[in-house]
Amino acid sequence: MGYIEEQYESYEKDPQSVDATLKQLFDEHGAPDWMSASVSTSANGEAKASSVDINKVTSAHKLVEAIRRHGHLDANIYAVGSNDRAPTNMLEISRYGLSEEDLENIPAEWVWQDSPVKLENALQVVKTLKERYAGTTAFEYDHVSHENERQWLQNQIDSASFKVNLNNEEKKQLLKRLVDVEGFEHFLARTFVAQKRFSIEGLDVMVPMLDHIVQAASSDRISNIMMGMAHRGRLNVLAHVLGKPYDRIFSEFHHSPDKELVPSEGSTGINYGWTGDVKYHFGAHREIGNGQQSTTQVTMSHNPSHLEYVNPVVQGFTRAAQDDRTKPGYSQLDEEEAFGILIHGDAAFIGEGVVAESLNMKDLPGYRTGGTIHVIANNLVGFTTNRKDGRSTRYASDLAKGFEIPILHVNADDPVACLSAISFAYEYRKKFKKDFVIDLIGYRRYGHNEIDEPRSTQPKLYKEIDDHLTVPHIFEKQLIEENVVEEGTLKAMFEEVESNLRDTYNNMKENETAEADVKDRPGGVEKPLDEIVTAINLDRLKKLNKELLKRPEGFNGFKKLEKILQKRSNMLEDGNKVDWATAEALAFASIIEDGKPIRITGQDTERGTFAHRHLVLHDVETDETYCPLHGIEQADASFDIFNSPLSEAGVLGFEYGYSVQAPEALVIWEAQFGDFANAGQVIFDQFVAAGRAKWGEKSNIVFLLPHGYEGQGPEHSSARLERFLQLAAENNWTVANVTSSAQYFHLLRRQAAISNEEEARPLVLMSPKSLLRNQRVADEGSKFSKLNFQPILRQPGLTKDTKKDKGKVKSLLLGSGKIMVEIEDYVEKLEETSFETIDAVRVEQIYPFPTRRLQEILGEYPNLEELVWVQEEPQNMGSWYFVEGILHKLLSKGQIHRYVGRPHRASPSVGEPNIHKTEQNRIIREALQLSKGGNTNEGN
Repeated sequence: MGYIEEQYESYEKDPQSVDATLKQLFDEHGAPDWMSASVSTSANGEAKASSVDINKVTSAHKLVEAIRRHGHLDANIYAVGSNDRAPTNMLEISRYGLSEEDLENIPAEWVWQDSPVKLENALQVVKTLKERYAGTTAFEYDHVSHENERQWLQNQIDSASFKVNLNNEEKKQLLKRLVDVEGFEHFLARTFVAQKRFSIEGLDVMVPMLDHIVQAASSDRISNIMMGMAHRGRLNVLAHVLGKPYDRIFSEFHHSPDKELVPSEGSTGINYGWTGDVKYHFGAHREIGNGQQSTTQVTMSHNPSHLEYVNPVVQGFTRAAQDDRTKPGYSQLDEEEAFGILIHGDAAFIGEGVVAESLNMKDLPGYRTGGTIHVIANNLVGFTTNRKDGRSTRYASDLAKGFEIPILHVNADDPVACLSAISFAYEYRKKFKKDFVIDLIGYRRYGHNEIDEPRSTQPKLYKEIDDHLTVPHIFEKQLIEENVVEEGTLKAMFEEVESNLRDTYNNMKENETAEADVKDRPGGVEKPLDEIVTAINLDRLKKLNKELLKRPEGFNGFKKLEKILQKRSNMLEDGNKVDWATAEALAFASIIEDGKPIRITGQDTERGTFAHRHLVLHDVETDETYCPLHGIEQADASFDIFNSPLSEAGVLGFEYGYSVQAPEALVIWEAQFGDFANAGQVIFDQFVAAGRAKWGEKSNIVFLLPHGYEGQGPEHSSARLERFLQLAAENNWTVANVTSSAQYFHLLRRQAAISNEEEARPLVLMSPKSLLRNQRVADEGSKFSKLNFQPILRQPGLTKDTKKDKGKVKSLLLGSGKIMVEIEDYVEKLEETSFETIDAVRVEQIYPFPTRRLQEILGEYPNLEELVWVQEEPQNMGSWYFVEGILHKLLSKGQIHRYVGRPHRASPSVGEPNIHKTEQNRIIREALQLSKGGNTNEGN
């Protein structure tokens, strides 16, 4: 009202100074008349000057705003189950002290100034806005704080300009697509009776929605569309959106009563793993031409039954496809190059924490992808659990509000509204490069899978579903009323689909193989990595080290830190040694110089949890940053380093996805402490360890997991080495625990060397904490320039003699990591003690275990009586149970093997530092066959 008064004052001075609609209003009605209150209604419904209460106008404004804000509460967005929603009176006229007559007496312009359609009064405004905000589509965007986004969203909805308008031919095509979807499910149900398929029925419209967005992206020449979804509807999406051949899908229903099947000739193979997976976990790729020379690649990620854990994996795919890693410095992000689509379950979206972790990445520099389109496949039930038992929120989508993501709810029985919804999401993402959520509300025609009986747990809901027409029948009725199709059209379409599928099935060959067997592993997987050359010229190393110490002109570094870093300048000179952090920086520098991009992320990774790395420096005056690896003049690839959010599962999934999509890059994730990896166990178990065996999905990712017993208690001692060894098989990854800076240097370079090769595999490294600054870990320059990675190292310091008499050695100690360095340190302090009967080696690579090299070493000790495995971890943890069987097979007649370490424990370590010291001392003394126990001040 104040605005209108202000505009009228301007109008009195100059009628042309106000908006044309206001000028027309003032020309016809004169001054605002809430003082004299004179508004009436003409015969044609237009509000005229008569008596109107100012409070009525204010209430009408509140009502209009309530429709925009709360229209979703009264919207027709439930295909079934709408009787269960809580009643609301938020949109009732009487709630605002108004009647229809009151609204008729208020000019439309007073409550909707920029109406896109000609309206006469406030009642027409209310009815129009209810159609747009409370129909089969509803909106929530008030939580979006950016005014320009919120205004754009409101304008799109107010004007209904986001709606897709289909001509008659397009409506027929949409009906045909819905028939393809339902007909496919019906055929599977009849042909493969009682087999799990996780039918899409009830959410059939998801397929044409995905068709629509793929077509839009292809028209915009977007190179990659990355998709992720759980198993509900997956087979249908694979068949109709990804183009996976029907016969390929049929062949995966192998235990059908009809016959065992193999795809017909010419059918495309999808699965390249050797152990395979169930049919509704596989992904696929498809190329779509867009009329230009370029194509759009559509990728459906493989996904295990851990539902939402695929979300960050797909986001990692997307970011990798967007990053240009070919130039030095940070990789260049092009958000138009790719985008992601994630299809969530309604129970899982709100219930799984990895969803929140993934949503949080949307605007972070190291993780943003320019907006992901989220579709919640909402079937109202989580397995057998009702909504009231599965979430504390009104909608499954409410989590997204905390991340200011616009939300659109749409009824899955209105296919045109659903196409409009996906179009709206795509345009928003295109304009603002941000996430958008579509809550696609339908139902699940059968149980969680086709073997379940849902009527025992949801009897009321399933009675309604049983009586409910499917979406092709609903849409056919609509098209008949519109004279677009005739009666019987749908029946003919279903018969055609059934006939085509039956022909495909009947033309498939019967499997002549008596028994199915696991495929052979690729040769690259079998190949050892021992022969890879990783040493580089010392002069080259010195040049790289010099460049790492350069700073941009005018850069004001932190003086205390710069003083420490400048000490690295002479580490490669004769008589000096290279510490862990410098070895890492030199490895990184040499790798990008070789043209291999690097991406390293993690919690506090830029500085390093233990203040050792310092690869992002901060100007103390301006807070601008500089990465020394961006100053390597001869670098031929990007170097990305980012501090990650406080997330494990989400970030691990992201980095794994990135590594799969960018096989040429060395992707590294560092845990703050190794035990933090516990929170990402699903990613390790289902994706990293088994992804290649199940799906043929290659990754070369590196995990740096700080590990070592230093009295910091149970949570920051162990990276749970035993878990990675338990998962180790078929050369699926390398597990190492190295004790020198040169070994780390060579291991990183070896990992980079196998990038994008058949030999590619992840690396799990138990990285050090206190050893980072231990001079026993530092190495002279020659070990970087003359050697390669050694899976086993000789243990220094067990004798004062130049040459040990190996004929006297009766016990050979074996161990890995920090405990072996502590044994070296302990021996050096025992000046009078000689260890003639004991020798030791360090197992630097635990998996694959260097059996052949150890056999060679054992042959050097003719009188050996025992192998002694030494470890810090409790006996039921660490490496012991993994190496025990290997060592047993290496024993000669009369030899034994035994364990030295902590006893079986439920907890990884004690919490009291002094008890830790006593335990550590006892392990070292027992390994060296000294008296058990010991002074708590020794050796620590």
